[in-house]
Amino acid sequence: MCDCTVGSISSHFSRQNDLGQPEGQGGVTGTTRRHVLAGLATGVASLLLLPRLSMASEKAPGVTPDDALTRLKEGNARFVAGALTHPNLTAARIAETFSGGQHPFATIISCSDSRVPVEHVFDQGIGDLFVIRVAGNVADVDEIGTAEYGAGHLGTSLVVVMGHTKCGAVTAVLKGDKVGGNIPALVDNIIPAVERAKGKGLTGDAILLEAIKENVRQSMTDLSGHSEELAHLIKEGKIKVVGALYHIENGQVEWLS
Repeated sequence: MCDCTVGSISSHFSRQNDLGQPEGQGGVTGTTRRHVLAGLATGVASLLLLPRLSMASEKAPGVTPDDALTRLKEGNARFVAGALTHPNLTAARIAETFSGGQHPFATIISCSDSRVPVEHVFDQGIGDLFVIRVAGNVADVDEIGTAEYGAGHLGTSLVVVMGHTKCGAVTAVLKGDKVGGNIPALVDNIIPAVERAKGKGLTGDAILLEAIKENVRQSMTDLSGHSEELAHLIKEGKIKVVGALYHIENGQVEWLS
């Protein structure tokens, strides 16, 4: 297992091709997940198209992007107020989603941090949200392909990228902490966001918060920039991609412009 600083990753990896993919320095250990797996993207997209032909009934029934966003905002307001309704957590709901399939109304890419319980944060239940969790809420091949499944096959009209305060992954990149194993390839996606935050003349907690927000925007850009399917759905007005910041200190979700 190699051991290197996050700060050295930007020189170790270079996003030089037209997809923003890194040019490795030889072998699998010199590449990011995007470089290793980009060749699979076309195959993944093709596989996602197949079930859509025979399982169109799984699409969410008529929830607009604005309606979906309103449901999330209202759910978070209940969470913050301590007035949770705990919807769709009954045995009847379990049976319903088993026999009738899933019909989530939103896809959410969130950090894996244990302090960010997505369904609870939005007061939603079984089958309501299609959740993709990954450290640093990055949008790489795996996450983008999964989001394509949520939007393209399940028919979620809203895609949310949600970061959170005190994010350890963003903090590690910002501080140049030593990381090993597969983590450098994971946090490589965060480097552009951190570099933009560093260019704003901020320090201390302010620069970390800005880097976290920039990382959300980076993932939003990666979703549309590296997925023809999602870009098409956005252009057609069938889905909306929005950014959010979960405040672990008080439970409130801040919606980013």
